[in-house]
Amino acid sequence: MVENSEKVLQWMFETKALRISPADKPFWYTSGTIGPYYINTHFLYGSEEKANELLSFIDDKKDDINSFPVELSKRLWQNYTSDAIYKQLVDEMCKFIKDNIDLDKVDYISGGERRDWFFSLLPAKLLNKPHLVIYKDLTVHEFFGDEVRKVNDIEGKSVLHIADLITEASSYERAWIPAVKNINGNIRWSVVVVDRKQGGRELLEKHGIDLYSMIEIGKDTFKKALEVGLINSEQYRVISDFIDDPKGSMRNFLLSHPEFLKNSLNAGGKEAERAKLCIEKNVYGIDMSKIE
Repeated sequence: MVENSEKVLQWMFETKALRISPADKPFWYTSGTIGPYYINTHFLYGSEEKANELLSFIDDKKDDINSFPVELSKRLWQNYTSDAIYKQLVDEMCKFIKDNIDLDKVDYISGGERRDWFFSLLPAKLLNKPHLVIYKDLTVHEFFGDEVRKVNDIEGKSVLHIADLITEASSYERAWIPAVKNINGNIRWSVVVVDRKQGGRELLEKHGIDLYSMIEIGKDTFKKALEVGLINSEQYRVISDFIDDPKGSMRNFLLSHPEFLKNSLNAGGKEAERAKLCIEKNVYGIDMSKIE
């Protein structure tokens, strides 16, 4: 791991943007599957509480098209000047961009609704580039200085898209790439805080987009976390098995820990809902009578 990645890894643990489960109690995901780690990149804003407050602000104000980017930028700047981790991350991202991309070739920086904006607006400001605010309905507004305007045509200009993380790049293919193409622009580069290494890089390559990630989530990342004492050896073993075979490793876990599913069903709330979904979808191909 490069020094840049080690810094980001430490910040992710400090803000709980990366959480590791106990070896015998994996997390439930919304899909009804389970796994040993959870990533919420936007917690790098400083904390879960601060990140959720900003998401609520975005949801409340985003329809005020002309004032929203200005107000959001002010909030981000206020946090940048008061939260040490967020400031270090944004500064590190700006340096990372300068080290990897020729800024003279970048006409715009873009970010998509909602979590991308945590990390795209301030680098645009600090690097003195106009920012394309992309909404889920594919409308695009340009924000530069304190001015906001709807954009219809950027005349073939080149765009750097900044995102919080990339998994399979489905958001890019569904929204960000077509939104920029609709205004006659081209996303040529993308910088992400986290690459989950689940096919996103390869998909962007097919669209002619170069991806640069500040940290990749893979075995090397967790090996480093083990070396510096952020996780223990049993957690590392579970994570390593999961990376090799997500479905098979968690199937084996359920078979060897029959009480886990029972406890989840009895827990109530989202945990019970996700356990029921797991059973209904038969995600792991298990005869549930053997473990219920």
